[in-house]
Amino acid sequence: MLEVEGINTFYGQAHILRDVSLTVGDGEVVALLGRNGAGKSTTMKSIMGLVRPRRGTVRYDGEEVQGRSPHQICRLGLSYVPEERRIFSGLTVLENLEVGRRDPRPNVPEWSIDRLFELFPNLAERRGNLGGQLSGGEQQMLTIARTLMGNPRLVLLDEPSEGIAPVIVEQMANVIVSLKREGLVVLISEQNLYFAKLVSNRAYIIEKGEVKFQGTFDDLEARPEVRQRYLAL
Repeated sequence: MLEVEGINTFYGQAHILRDVSLTVGDGEVVALLGRNGAGKSTTMKSIMGLVRPRRGTVRYDGEEVQGRSPHQICRLGLSYVPEERRIFSGLTVLENLEVGRRDPRPNVPEWSIDRLFELFPNLAERRGNLGGQLSGGEQQMLTIARTLMGNPRLVLLDEPSEGIAPVIVEQMANVIVSLKREGLVVLISEQNLYFAKLVSNRAYIIEKGEVKFQGTFDDLEARPEVRQRYLAL
């Protein structure tokens, strides 16, 4: 469903991504692993059109999308959950969800507020609270739920476990597994190897803007030197 081929992305004169290639197939959750500053977020922003690669190709569902604006890419069914969350702190949980509402898409699970409250019971309990009154983990849940209100086919999740309590991390893992059962395709950026293993089919490791490993988690387990070199803190 998603094919990234040889993208090179710059910030000014700084060459950030170097020939990054990856694929995400229908029904998959794929992890993009790496340390802070490795290029994970830039890869996601490049796919979403928030940063435009100078070279390379991004195909979504067989259609080239590089060079298009983020809102055009979003309308095709590809959505992005940023690490910064960017909820509306002065709106209630319900109002934040309504902001994300989009028409249903053919052959894509349709998300309603009631379904999302089943998936995120914490949000159901706090539906009348302002976004700024939520904990960090609840804000992350709200960001994902608001994105799902757009009925996407593929979601880019940038560091969903970053800075949230361990009990919320477990809940987040259960949510992503549930989304996979629903048929949603996910590319997830993560530093937390344990979390990524819980939810993903396979992984890529990126370091200094280059893909250094791709394979299953069994493949990665069999190569401790790769984990030590590119993932150890």
